[in-house]
Amino acid sequence: MKELFELTGKVSLVTGGTHGIGMAIARTLAKAGAKVCVNDIDQEKLDNCKKEFQSEGIDVYTLLFDVTDEDAVDKGISQIEEEVGDIDILVNNAGIIKRIPILDMPVSDFKQVIDIDLVAPLIMAKRVAPKMLEKREGKIINICSMMSVYGRNSVSAYAAAKGGLKLLTQNMTCEWAKYNVQVNGIGPGYIATAQTAPIRVGGHPFNDLVMTRTPANRWGEPSDVGNAALFLASKAADFVNGQVLYVDGGILANFGYVKGENDL
Repeated sequence: MKELFELTGKVSLVTGGTHGIGMAIARTLAKAGAKVCVNDIDQEKLDNCKKEFQSEGIDVYTLLFDVTDEDAVDKGISQIEEEVGDIDILVNNAGIIKRIPILDMPVSDFKQVIDIDLVAPLIMAKRVAPKMLEKREGKIINICSMMSVYGRNSVSAYAAAKGGLKLLTQNMTCEWAKYNVQVNGIGPGYIATAQTAPIRVGGHPFNDLVMTRTPANRWGEPSDVGNAALFLASKAADFVNGQVLYVDGGILANFGYVKGENDL
C-alpha cells in the first residue's frame, strides 16, 4: 500500500508555494519522496521558504518568476527541466483575492484576479502538459475553492476565477485523460493560515460563522490540503479525473449546520 503514495523520483512544481497552503503541499510532496520546486514573485519569500525547508531536512528548488508571464513561465520551467528534470506533478496554487463590492471594483482589479487565478493555471498547464502527454504520465492539480460552486459578498472576481478553474480542470480532463494525465482540483475550506489568523480569534464574527457552520467543528490545517494533494499526485488517484476534492470539514455538505441544533 505504501507504494501507492510513493513519489520518489518525481519532480513537482508548486506555484506560490512559499507559505500557507502551497508550502504545506510542497512539504507533503517532499516527504513522500518528490523533488520539490517552488516559485514566487518575491525573492525574500523564496529565501525564507528555502531556509525553513532546509531546517526540516527538505531540499527545495526555488525560482523567481511571474505565473502570468508566458515568457517568464517558459524560462522558469526550462530551467527546472535542465537542472532538476521534467515536471511530473504540477500544482497550480498561486492566487490572490480582492474583497471589493462589484460596484466599487475597478475593472483592472477584476482582470488581475482573473489573470492570476484562472489564466495563469492555463499558461502553466500548457507549458508542462506536452511532455506529460508524450510520456503518457502526469498529474496536474488546480487549487480551486468552495467558491468554485457558490458566491459570497464582495469576492466576485475570485469566485468567477475559481468557478472557471473548476470547468477548466474538467476541460483539461476531457482532452488529456486519454494520455494517462490526471487533472483534478482541490477546494480548500476555511484553513488556519497566517492570512486567516486575524479572523480566527474568539468572538470574531467570521470565526463564529466558521465554527458554527462547519460540521467538523474546526478550521482546517494546511496539512489537510497537503494530504489531499498527495492523494491526487499519487498512483492511488490514477483513475480520478476531472474532480474537485473539497477539503472543508463538511461545510459544503451541510451549509445549514449550526453547532448545537444538529448535534445528537
